[in-house]
Amino acid sequence: MLSVHGFSQGDAWVCEVDIDDGSKTHHVVTVTKEDLDRWSGGAGQKDAEDLVARSFEFLLEREPATSILHRFDLSVIQRYFPEYDAQFRR
Repeated sequence: MLSVHGFSQGDAWVCEVDIDDGSKTHHVVTVTKEDLDRWSGGAGQKDAEDLVARSFEFLLEREPATSILHRFDLSVIQRYFPEYDAQFRR
């Protein structure tokens, strides 16, 4: 199970992500306006939460939840997985 809750913080959104797939993990992801412009097309809380949820589905297809960083900026994903940008770019 994957749950995402976002809140605004300055010019960005911060999303708390909880994953329970047999082992429980908690992650905090910062989503900038530029991230939303590039990969979402939206600008609100629901847009940020949706983008983060889809991004975690992407990550979970490639690695276990316990291997995902506990705190990171969303844009760091493309450094580890270059195909992320092409898959999510709007």
